[in-house]
Amino acid sequence: MSGFVSFVGSGPGAADLLTLRALDRLQAADVVLFDDLSAGPILARVRPGAEMVAVGKRAGRSSPKQDHVSRLLVDHAMTGARVVRLKSGDPGIFGRLEEEITALRAAGIGYDVVPGVTVASAAAAAAGIPLTRRACARRVQFVTGHDQSGALPEGLDMGALADPGATTVVFMPRRTFAALAARLIDIGLPADTPALLAENVSHPDQRMSRSSLGELAQVLVAGVHPAVVLYGPLVEGDGA
Repeated sequence: MSGFVSFVGSGPGAADLLTLRALDRLQAADVVLFDDLSAGPILARVRPGAEMVAVGKRAGRSSPKQDHVSRLLVDHAMTGARVVRLKSGDPGIFGRLEEEITALRAAGIGYDVVPGVTVASAAAAAAGIPLTRRACARRVQFVTGHDQSGALPEGLDMGALADPGATTVVFMPRRTFAALAARLIDIGLPADTPALLAENVSHPDQRMSRSSLGELAQVLVAGVHPAVVLYGPLVEGDGA
């Protein structure tokens, strides 16, 4: 007997940013495998009595290996359980969704994907700015700040990332943003390009720090709070 797995996007962390479909899956789940960034008030929406399994990965900390997480999904689903894999943000954006789907397909287990509010959209909303601007920011691009080893990924399209007509969002930027910014400036992106550091988006202690590409590269250091960086033709807003 096989159960069913729902990959649910929890958004950036605030429980009131969950979609109705996400809430439905949480309230029907027998087992919930959750990321660290999906913990807190969101877990209070889970059906009482459901089994809760922490499988989050955080930089610099001991974390479950991906093959172990995939194995847990298969094992729980094979008992006939309704399983929720709760992922921060949107499951399909830097969430290792494909690897877990591959494991389910190999085991013949059904699944669906419930999209969530990505932290990129939530950060822009919190800052009171759009991700696009008519005539000067017609493209939005997402990039991860580090590879599996924690280094700046090889093979990045620096020409695209230095496009002054695009809004770029860098996920997991803390360790490598200085190196990325230096390369972008070297190939012509102005150091005074507007930049925004968004930390703990949607949480009570969220912080929005406006600066420039060059300034942010000098001050951004490793820290414990999740963050994203937005840079490009950003407009000034009234968000905190």
